[in-house]
Amino acid sequence: MNDLRRTLLWSVFAVSLLMMWDGWLRHTGQPSLFAPPAPQATAAAEPQGAGSGAASLPKAVATPGTAAAAATAPGVAASGPAQHELVTFTTDVAKVTLDTQGGDVVKVELLKHLDQDDASKNMVVLDQTPSHTYVAQTGLIGGGSAERLPTHLTPMTILTPERTLANGADALVVKLESAPVDGVKLIKTYTFKRGDYAIGVKQDVVNGSAATVHPQLYLQLTRDGKQPVQAGPSFLMGPTAYTGPAIYSAKSKYQKVDFKHLDEKTAEFEKNDTHGWVAMVQHYFASAWLHNDAAERTFFVDKTGPNLYRTGMLFPLGDLAAGQTKSFDAVLFVGPQEENKLSVLAPGLELVKDYGWQRVLAEPLFWLLDQLHKLIGNWGWAIVALVVLLKAAFYWLNAKAYQSMAKMKALNPRIQAMRESLKDNPQQMQQEMLKIYREEKVNPIGGCLPILIQIPVFISLYSVLLSSVEMRNAPWIGWIHDLSVKDPFFVLPALMTASTLLQTWLNPTPPDPVQAKMMWIMPMLFSVMFFFFPSGLVLYWLTNNILSIAQQWMINRKIEAAAGK
Repeated sequence: MNDLRRTLLWSVFAVSLLMMWDGWLRHTGQPSLFAPPAPQATAAAEPQGAGSGAASLPKAVATPGTAAAAATAPGVAASGPAQHELVTFTTDVAKVTLDTQGGDVVKVELLKHLDQDDASKNMVVLDQTPSHTYVAQTGLIGGGSAERLPTHLTPMTILTPERTLANGADALVVKLESAPVDGVKLIKTYTFKRGDYAIGVKQDVVNGSAATVHPQLYLQLTRDGKQPVQAGPSFLMGPTAYTGPAIYSAKSKYQKVDFKHLDEKTAEFEKNDTHGWVAMVQHYFASAWLHNDAAERTFFVDKTGPNLYRTGMLFPLGDLAAGQTKSFDAVLFVGPQEENKLSVLAPGLELVKDYGWQRVLAEPLFWLLDQLHKLIGNWGWAIVALVVLLKAAFYWLNAKAYQSMAKMKALNPRIQAMRESLKDNPQQMQQEMLKIYREEKVNPIGGCLPILIQIPVFISLYSVLLSSVEMRNAPWIGWIHDLSVKDPFFVLPALMTASTLLQTWLNPTPPDPVQAKMMWIMPMLFSVMFFFFPSGLVLYWLTNNILSIAQQWMINRKIEAAAGK
């Protein structure tokens, strides 16, 4: 029975490590240990049904210095190559750069979030440089192959003189107008609201031609497969955070489409629906095109060139007679994955913050952590307070476990002597051991089950701390300036290691010398990983260890005192 107890404890320990490692895999762009095999599909990356679908969208992505390429793209005016003008508009939370070729959003710099590698710079999400492409684009395609309409490569003129959100103003409105393409113009109106990462994008299609046209509007996010830099060692965290397209539809809900599956042409996703959105996701940040009104839409995700991918939605706008104008409203979100703000922008948008199977527990844990932060005003102390509350909630479960461990530790000398005297008679040894347990009313597995019950809760809290952008650049005390990166001086990991060893010392020593050594070696190996974990995670485990040690020490003293009477 004693061996069974140790086996269960090691199983609990192994499961904990497995769940934590799976969390790292999911958040660092690698497949989950429990993910099903990728479905085998053929040409699934192309939307069904339309010759005027994604296959007919212009795939070229204009980059600085390559404007001449636009002249060969469908729908671009033949008067000459488009001229780039990059114009930046500034609000209180972001700097957004528009390219007059197509009116694309080619850079978004977040003014409230610092770059993880260089604290002197702000975090940049969307960007377009010779070495990196990540842009938001919109344009039109016709209902027939003969129709030519303005695309994201058509030159546009900025009609708004303002470049900065004025003091006291709630919004900055920027209007761009395309050059006519066979008499049809596209007018884009961007509305940047104060304190908001959601950008209103209104698109007016003006038919100045003499014929009826059949426009379809596409909203797309195009980026390369370059992984964003993430602080941390690759041997523990993988090369980068997860990065890739995502689609949400009313039919199939949230679906991630990995770059790898697009390369292999094995990607599967919902193609058509009346509701939904598309996004590009990375650790802590996301971009998304949103249109919450009921409207027929075709989702597309494909590879458009070497290491270049896009995801988007295609909306048929119906017939547009000569002289008519048709409007379409959408929202472009580019910003941090702040769960409370995402959930109000569109149904399911909070799912870009990927908790995986822990969501059912992780969401209420984050809510509680957020409430504590509102009360305390510091994310580090909010983590400490949350662990205290969880330990209080599980106090009686832990007490049962520690009482069992303490009794086992008190019985250890007696069991050791009995095992030594009966080492040549295993059957009698087992009978005597069971007799001792009955006499002392000790359950040898009593310390396992209470701990097992708590594992899902603490693994879910681990996922919350790993996923929450709120931890990014969030200070705690003194030398801890960012809870999302490792402790620069390894103070917290060193304390965590010491606390783990102290916990090991408080536990009963196995009679088997090999198992006794393993009880010390395994916690040491486990602690090594924490030297590279984000300091917020280490703080959570350290607090949990300290509270566990305090409770276990008090119970041990109580049992020792009772035994001495």
